[in-house]
Amino acid sequence: MIDPSSFPAYIIDMDGVLWRSKVWLPGVKDFFEALRSLNKRPLLVSNNSTVTAHTVVERLGQIGVLIQPEEVLCSATATAAYLKERFEAGTGVYPIGERAVRDALTEAGFQVLESADGAQVVVVGFDREVNWGKLTQAALAIERGALFVGTNPDPSFPLEQGQAPGNGAFVTAIQVTTGVDPVIIGKPEPLLFEQAAHLLALPPDQILVIGDRLGTDILGAQRAGMPSVLLLTGVTTAEQAQQDPIKPDWIFEDLPALTRAVYGD
Repeated sequence: MIDPSSFPAYIIDMDGVLWRSKVWLPGVKDFFEALRSLNKRPLLVSNNSTVTAHTVVERLGQIGVLIQPEEVLCSATATAAYLKERFEAGTGVYPIGERAVRDALTEAGFQVLESADGAQVVVVGFDREVNWGKLTQAALAIERGALFVGTNPDPSFPLEQGQAPGNGAFVTAIQVTTGVDPVIIGKPEPLLFEQAAHLLALPPDQILVIGDRLGTDILGAQRAGMPSVLLLTGVTTAEQAQQDPIKPDWIFEDLPALTRAVYGD
């Protein structure tokens, strides 16, 4: 069986792999030092639509890990890239989401609307100030024919205390209200993985996906034809991994255990 050290590139999830909320998980710096020493290419890929490449670079820099902005792909940026291929500059987009979503859409040339009137696209990303009014505007625009796009389908958002409602909860509320299925950019759908493979310029079977969620990271890797590693530092327990029909290629307790497998030490 191929071992996890044989892959030239790694797609690495962040929440539940590198950190949980504001708390760093063990072994992050050692892991990236091992990858660099072996000339492995990391691409940090997250469903979290509240982060940008620059905030990820800055956060990792705080512990001495040097990452370039082009080594980060977040769902907000991926959503804007998807829409840019399909709509002209200046198209009106009504976003539910925080600054990262709005900035990504603006940088891609879209008109970010404060009201859903006239919107050709509704983008739903994680928003800690979401309310009935925002959900209603989004639903009405979709009922009028606007394209319904969700940055990611994560049902929960990890906090230090446990799990809070995630963007999937907001997307589902609008979906149930309108009867319209959204285009989902993030994991486990293929679009985010396709963009990642394009950035790495490698075939899918040469890219190892590292994540903590069976239903997003691991399922998405399988759909994209990529091998996968599950880390038990996020939302998935060892018992859940044993019982779930979605099976990763490898399971490791934490990042230090994976580092030892990659580094052969």
